[in-house]
Amino acid sequence: MSRIGKQPVALPSGVTATVSGQTVEVKGPKGTRAWTATDEVTITQEDGVIRITPRGSSKRARQQWGMSRTNVANLVQGVTEGFKKELEVRGVGYRAQAQGNTLKLNLGLSHDVDFPIPQGVTVTTPKPTEIIVEGNNEQLVGEVAAKIRDWRRPEPYKGKGIRYKGEYIFQKEGKKK
Repeated sequence: MSRIGKQPVALPSGVTATVSGQTVEVKGPKGTRAWTATDEVTITQEDGVIRITPRGSSKRARQQWGMSRTNVANLVQGVTEGFKKELEVRGVGYRAQAQGNTLKLNLGLSHDVDFPIPQGVTVTTPKPTEIIVEGNNEQLVGEVAAKIRDWRRPEPYKGKGIRYKGEYIFQKEGKKK
């Protein structure tokens, strides 16, 4: 049995969910999100909780059971609290600045990088060396943060680049003299 799948997803106050067939639509203070499950699981709503059960005992049904429950829980968390990724910019002269729908990055390249911010995500820069990516879609927030980080990944000798807040970069020893 799936330890994750058998737990019901509780709906906090201020959040409403509608289940129609395989589609779950959740409305909350941070917006509306919808997700469609595969045919291997059954979704039911009762007494302020959403339950997911597998149809049959095939391997695919058991795989989809836990994943479907996690996706529904992410919908609920996204419309109540939202998701957030924090990035740090390290390096001499490296900085970031949010300007409308673009993020301007100075990363030691011969040109400035203008990163377009997709719809559904907000990017703020409280300091020139901090980037905060927020939204109600966990996958989109993580993807945008990873694309920003890919412009200048942290290098192992000096640690310069864009890293997640709290990420540890293993420092290598330089050349011996």
